[in-house]
Amino acid sequence: MIVRRERPADRPEILAVIRAAFRKDSEEPIEVGLTEKLFDDGYLPELSLVAVSEEQIVGYVIGTLGCIGDTEAIGVGPLAVLPEFQGQGVGQALMYALIGASEALHERVLALLGSPEYYSRFGFRAGCEVGVDSPDSTWGRHFQALQLTDGPVNGAFRYAKPFDDL
Repeated sequence: MIVRRERPADRPEILAVIRAAFRKDSEEPIEVGLTEKLFDDGYLPELSLVAVSEEQIVGYVIGTLGCIGDTEAIGVGPLAVLPEFQGQGVGQALMYALIGASEALHERVLALLGSPEYYSRFGFRAGCEVGVDSPDSTWGRHFQALQLTDGPVNGAFRYAKPFDDL
């Protein structure tokens, strides 16, 4: 498996991975439409990564431009892995690649909404523990942040514009 930047030609396959990963019933998962909107407004090409195994895209993660006050911050997600590849380290590889790419770009904070049990392995902590306030107080400990610099960035996190429609 390799992790590389997404290419525009990958997008139909990326959306299929997201659809398969998040499907719960016959409804289209909201993560599919959100990702389509992020491709048009708010994503960072350097932080749009695919995991490829035997020429098939098996996982995807996206980093989007958010902010904490006047400071740029990165919103992470969705992170999606084809069901048959889950539990094999694909999501982990994508997250480590995203964190490394974010550090290389001198980003200061990553924020996400997700499982504390899963994301704590990458150093994420509840936003309230690191001074990053959630856009929605009902998210509680599921809103998490990772400070990438020595000096903390504190305040309310705001996702890229397409998240406003959720």
